[in-house]
Amino acid sequence: MKVKIHLPEFLRMGTLPIVLIVLMAIAFVVAMVRYAFGIGAISDLSNSYPWGFWISFDIFTGIAITSGAFTLAAVVCIFGNETFRPLLMPSILTALLGYVMEVFALFVDLGKPERIWYMLVYQNQTSTMLVIGMCVMIYLVILLALFAPVVFDRFQLTKYAELFRRFVKPLVILAVVTSTVHQSSLGSLLLIQPAKLHPLWWTPILPILFFTSAISVGLSMIILESSLSSRYFQRGLETHLLAKLAKALPIALGVYLVIKVADLAIAGDFGYLFSSGLMSVLFWAEIFIGVLFPMVWFSIEKNRNTPSGLLTGAVVTLLGLILNRFNVSWFGITHPDPLFYMPSFMGHVDYFPTFPEVAVSIGIFSAGIMAFGLLAKYFPVFEAEGHEAHAAD
Repeated sequence: MKVKIHLPEFLRMGTLPIVLIVLMAIAFVVAMVRYAFGIGAISDLSNSYPWGFWISFDIFTGIAITSGAFTLAAVVCIFGNETFRPLLMPSILTALLGYVMEVFALFVDLGKPERIWYMLVYQNQTSTMLVIGMCVMIYLVILLALFAPVVFDRFQLTKYAELFRRFVKPLVILAVVTSTVHQSSLGSLLLIQPAKLHPLWWTPILPILFFTSAISVGLSMIILESSLSSRYFQRGLETHLLAKLAKALPIALGVYLVIKVADLAIAGDFGYLFSSGLMSVLFWAEIFIGVLFPMVWFSIEKNRNTPSGLLTGAVVTLLGLILNRFNVSWFGITHPDPLFYMPSFMGHVDYFPTFPEVAVSIGIFSAGIMAFGLLAKYFPVFEAEGHEAHAAD
């Protein structure tokens, strides 16, 4: 007699779920080792180098890619452009999972994670870290409230779903304000390092640059999420809507580039563009990959109106943003040479991310992908459209 093994449906959707589960399991084991033996057991961080891969990838990059939610929510719920409503809830889910992932990453990264609640009781009201911490908690609660109607609809609790929908507009206004403060405050966090951060990136307007770049990356993340979910779930791709977002990207990137160039000119830092060795290479790579290429790419109508063109442009833009956040939070920061105590850019040998550090971040990211897939499959995340969705090629 044959015994039939009934696997959960999501495990029968190819190899991707299996790979994600393996990566999550590795991250879980590493995290348990960290909690049992301390952060030094899994990382190469030290008192002289307390920030590394986790901060650059999990915090600076992770928060930026969630910015599509507040941008799209403002367009739909505040300015009343209902055209983009089919893209709204997936972007809110992306932001929600992004903030949940950030919280889990912080619990691994913090030296004393059990004391995270101290921030609420023993407040340092002159610290940017307090602003960032409060923004994380407030924005996470708002995102949960905005996503709640989807959960209630799934279980046919219509009365509760409608109750939450009554407060959507004030919640979105609060979300836009909170996210704006959070995105810019990450730049404010680096203002205390004028002598450590390379002049190509340090500027008193870092909060403005963080906010303007986050808008571009948020739009790119919406395009990426829609493209991948369309292919994985074999659903129609809203190419006509994504094309409108792609058309706005060169404008948003152009605003960021003008502000960046003007700031360098006013500060008299143009000389560093070609005389800083590796720092100059990293800066130009960031500009070409994350700004100039997508500006030209999305200015071509064909690239905006094909699924492959949209996906390519979005991926490149996101890669440029990741490089920017790594440059400004890691690569461009000086650290004392352990032998001669001489500050040098990228010349330090006291830190290099270990495999467990990278494994933790990849595992948390994998959990986010898994959660998005499960929620999108079993909950009404993708709203029914009142117009035809263009199929992916």
